[in-house]
Amino acid sequence: MSILSEFKAFAVKGNVVDMAVGIIIGAAFGKIVTSFVGDVIMPPVGLLIGGVDFTDLAITLKAAEGTAPAVMLSYGKFIQTVLDFVIVAFAIFMGVKAINRLKREEAAAPEVPPAPTKDQELLSEIRDLLKAQQKP
Repeated sequence: MSILSEFKAFAVKGNVVDMAVGIIIGAAFGKIVTSFVGDVIMPPVGLLIGGVDFTDLAITLKAAEGTAPAVMLSYGKFIQTVLDFVIVAFAIFMGVKAINRLKREEAAAPEVPPAPTKDQELLSEIRDLLKAQQKP
């Protein structure tokens, strides 16, 4: 098997395509959560702690000199990123939990066997007649 055909077999597997779709949706979801945290959650939190914008929270390690910019430790952006992560992780947890619950319910549902076809009914009758004839 050539490398090209092996790669083609790998690339078109359902799991690879599903993973690619998941990554694309995850990236879009990450942007939504980032906006939600930055634009909806952080302003009220900042207002509650005295009107602080978290993205502006930083420690100056070295002041700007001439054309060289200041060296900053931007811990406010880090706090916001941590909150983004917590919200994304919680949303994913809730989604996985819902999917697992649906799978458990699906597995717990008793499987009803299909009704026998006319051919199967006829064969069963023939079997029963043959058994009755064989008895002494």
